[in-house]
Amino acid sequence: MKISLVIATYNWPEALELILLSILKQSVLPNEILIADDGSTKKTKEVIEKYTQHFHSGIKHIWQKDVGFRKTIILNKTIAQATGDYIIQIDGDIVLHKHFIKDHIQVAKAGAFIHGSRVFLNKKTTQQSILKSNSKFSIFTYGISNRFNALHSPILSELFSNQNRNLKGTRGCNFSFWREDFIRINGYNEDMIGWGKEDTELSVRLMNSGLQKHKLKCLAVCYHLHHTISSRSGLNINNTILDLAIKNKTHICTNGINKYAN
Repeated sequence: MKISLVIATYNWPEALELILLSILKQSVLPNEILIADDGSTKKTKEVIEKYTQHFHSGIKHIWQKDVGFRKTIILNKTIAQATGDYIIQIDGDIVLHKHFIKDHIQVAKAGAFIHGSRVFLNKKTTQQSILKSNSKFSIFTYGISNRFNALHSPILSELFSNQNRNLKGTRGCNFSFWREDFIRINGYNEDMIGWGKEDTELSVRLMNSGLQKHKLKCLAVCYHLHHTISSRSGLNINNTILDLAIKNKTHICTNGINKYAN
């Protein structure tokens, strides 16, 4: 199984550097790393160029012009260029536990996709971590909330992880799926422009296509860096698209990855 790690980012190079540092510390490395860049300035490119030499496969940087929040589009463009059988997707504000990639690989199975959990770092801890280039956190770290999510335990994971159709926590910050399943439902719905619900709508269509959602706890631990909240200006439209996907049991979107994928 070949693993593609996809990182969605926008104009936060300091956070991206922490992410790349945490990837270097992984017990199992991905086969390739792809940066889905929604229009960042050259500072992000400079960070990528700094670290690409540290990875055997380098880093693929897929960039598009900044004309507003277009995460669905840049993710489709990026996953179209991925060569892995299995996609692990995170956001540009997520630092990884050392077994993050290993855990996703071990839990992956045919007919399912995974949504993991995250631990929230407060503003002070985030700022200090960036200042000191510290990418190592644990359940004992000062300044974290929902501390249970920082527990890494295969035994507890068997107790608390489950398969369900609950849409709570269906976010792309800790998400993995088979690339062929993603292509089959035509990827992200590019009619969803602006922040919010694109990952939930994708999950709905994956489930409507017959896949099971695996909600993972106590494995694939990741840490969410504190930042200001993105604008919710497009949320009403995206909620409407999500509601229609649920109501109509939609599994294939019209405006998706087929424009880029072979």
